[in-house]
Amino acid sequence: MAVKRELFGEDLNGAPIYEYHLTNEAGVEAVVLNFGCTIKNIFVPDKDGNRVDVALGYDDVNGYFGNDCFLGATVGPTANRIANARYSIDGKEFILPINDGPNNLHTDMNNGFHKRIWDAEEGDSSVKFTLKAEDGDLGFSGNRVFELTYTLKEDGSLELHYHATSDAKTLMNLTNHVYFNLDGQGSGNCYDQVMTLNASCYTPVIDSASIPTGEIAPVEGTPFDFRTAKPIGRDIDADNEQLKFVGGYDHNWVVDGYDGTLKKFCEVSSPRTGIKMECFTSLPGFQFYSGNFLKDVQGKGGNVYGKRDGFCLETQVYPNSINQAGFPDCVYGPDREYDNVTVYRFSK
Repeated sequence: MAVKRELFGEDLNGAPIYEYHLTNEAGVEAVVLNFGCTIKNIFVPDKDGNRVDVALGYDDVNGYFGNDCFLGATVGPTANRIANARYSIDGKEFILPINDGPNNLHTDMNNGFHKRIWDAEEGDSSVKFTLKAEDGDLGFSGNRVFELTYTLKEDGSLELHYHATSDAKTLMNLTNHVYFNLDGQGSGNCYDQVMTLNASCYTPVIDSASIPTGEIAPVEGTPFDFRTAKPIGRDIDADNEQLKFVGGYDHNWVVDGYDGTLKKFCEVSSPRTGIKMECFTSLPGFQFYSGNFLKDVQGKGGNVYGKRDGFCLETQVYPNSINQAGFPDCVYGPDREYDNVTVYRFSK
């Protein structure tokens, strides 16, 4: 196991941006940036021993300065959507940027955690990134300290350990927005990659604004049923209102058996490369997003990413939980630290 740091560029203020290479003996390598706590590359050996980069991204820093699609980014302090860009804690209202119709999406497009440089501390097989946020920053209460530790293990697991503290009650719901393509980034759409989701329910949305209705609905008998393995593309364009609202899959699934411990929620494999990815989380939900809005993104190696050329599995508390009775609690503070783990394990 090894960690190597290399200069990747500078931010707009001249501060250095580094990439950290985590490698194991099996030939898996993850490259992460201190800018946005971003996953830049995940190299995995395929069935023929070729090295395949299964994460969409950019070759230079300029791509990450824009990054409207959040390729590889750590989104915070809240991911996904908050209805009407406002919420309340103990009767006090907080107002967020209106940046997705009347709602808030991924906190702030220009000033969120994905556009900041995090402090970094290297370990033998890990990098711990730390970011401090003062009370009132981006419309959130509390002086907060966020940590995200990436660890690459010998079994091919890339572990993301999130931890945060606050001196006041505050809303937290971070995620990583890495786009996967197990055929390799730049190889085209993901339709033939075979997916299983350990999720018997999902949260339908009201309309194209993607705010959940509040219902926790069974997937049985719908295109959202991946409990038995099937290609991602099989039902993606089915005659289904929920799919039509968002142009494919872009919904929150409910992790079966959630109890706060690590649960396997997904398995995906590529018939072309033989690469398999298993996904685990200690969180109650995940957003399976099929890359419906990717369009003409200038990616790595001169590749241009288009619609559905990558998919995301964003672990999370359900979207708009703060405003929806019956959804999981996403308020943290002096008496409740934020602490959870997500794992992506690669094999062939």
